[in-house]
Amino acid sequence: MPGRLRVLQVTPRFFPDMGGIETHVYETARRLNAMPGLRVDVLTTDRDGSRPPVEVVEGIRVRRVPAWPRERDYYVAPRIRAAVGGGYYDLVHCQGAHTAVPVIAMTAALAAGTPYLVSPHTGGHSSAIRHRLRGAQWRALGPLLRRARQVVCVAEFEKEMFARLARVAVDRLRVVPNGVEPASTTTDIRPDADAPTVVSVGRFEKYKGQHHLIAALPTLLEREPRARLVLVGRGPYEDELRTQAARLGVADQVSFTFVPPAERQAMTDLLAGAHVVALLSEYEAHPVAVMEAVALGRPVVVAPSTGLGELADRGLAERVDDPADPRTVAATLLRHLTARTTAGAEVTAEGNTGNTPAGASGHGTPSTHLPTWDDCAGALADAYRAHA
Repeated sequence: MPGRLRVLQVTPRFFPDMGGIETHVYETARRLNAMPGLRVDVLTTDRDGSRPPVEVVEGIRVRRVPAWPRERDYYVAPRIRAAVGGGYYDLVHCQGAHTAVPVIAMTAALAAGTPYLVSPHTGGHSSAIRHRLRGAQWRALGPLLRRARQVVCVAEFEKEMFARLARVAVDRLRVVPNGVEPASTTTDIRPDADAPTVVSVGRFEKYKGQHHLIAALPTLLEREPRARLVLVGRGPYEDELRTQAARLGVADQVSFTFVPPAERQAMTDLLAGAHVVALLSEYEAHPVAVMEAVALGRPVVVAPSTGLGELADRGLAERVDDPADPRTVAATLLRHLTARTTAGAEVTAEGNTGNTPAGASGHGTPSTHLPTWDDCAGALADAYRAHA
């Protein structure tokens, strides 16, 4: 195809909103735009009218359209249809599959005869009913997903799930994991031996499991009175988490903070200062913060579910089989808080060199190198060129 290949990435949300999809789009789009022969724009939504309709973010042209309802995550954005179906782009890449935004984008691309890819970026939900309906949702999306040139998953379990539930042909499914940035795994910060710290990064939603860590804290403090818990994020469950900490008498040992998504070095420093990083979420596809923690050589403790279980199977994290049991969680965290602190990362992003233990235990030989964002963007570039 002469000239540059014009690609539109469609995502329900983008920076300054926080989340795994937002980070994935930001990290890949800016790299793709630096490659010869590619032009990647981002189309996203603005639910409260506070964002500029068009802006350039690190070389990425970002267009925002209104979406409703503003206070829900099942919002729709009708203007997506016109932006996707206008015929300007050679390929559409739908990022995320859990709102009406990708449905509108896929149907518009289909009507316009524009080829499209889909990266589902599946996630959990704090509503038990919504969580149980996910399987039905993927089945309902089957006809649109089967028309995609490729469904790009971030983990093997996603690939298997969409083959089974949405009946997407195996040859149209591909796994391209999220990456880490080698430069972001460089820091002089080390854990403070006098302040044993557990860090958990993620949006404050019930399904993310931060309440399990707070519940374990009284037991943990019995064995290690200096322990503290740092919760990094924002979200609707924050008031409940603060109330829980106060009720259990551990409010002084729990701190809440937020790191803007684009401030990667600040997040790196925060993770590097942890004795252990924990994510006890009911559902994660391929969590970026956990991968960064592994690359930094920090021990990681995870729930046994979905993509977190895959990381444990690879020896990159330690699995807690029952996150709802405070004593089990406390015992697992204590093991890392009292272990010899190491610095750096032996399990590293490709191209980064580290000489000290990492992963689940902080000891031993790494089982693998971690993919970088350059790897991720390169794989997407190959897919774009193959399917446009």
